[in-house]
Amino acid sequence: MIIIAGELRVEPSDRDRYLTAVADVTRLARQADGCLDFVQAPDPLDPARITVYERWESDEHLDRFRGTPGPDPDVPPVHSADVRKYRISGVEQP
Repeated sequence: MIIIAGELRVEPSDRDRYLTAVADVTRLARQADGCLDFVQAPDPLDPARITVYERWESDEHLDRFRGTPGPDPDVPPVHSADVRKYRISGVEQP
C-alpha cells in the first residue's frame, strides 16, 4: 500500500478557489482502479493550509492514474508543498 500525505500552502484568500479547481481531479482519482482514498481538504485551523491524503493499492495504480490524461485545472499559486510518499508494509487496528 502507498500513502501520499502532506500539506500545500496557498494564500488564504485562494484556498477555496484551489479546492474548487481540483474537485474533478479528486472525483477521477476516487474512480481510478487501485485508489482507496483521495482528498485535498482545508485545514480547520490554518486558512493557508490544504491537507493532502491519498491511499493507493500499489505504485502501479498510482503511476497509472498520474499518467492518465485528465483535467488541467486553473489553480492559484501554491507557495509551498510538503508532500511525501509512504510505503506501508502492514495495517492493523488502532
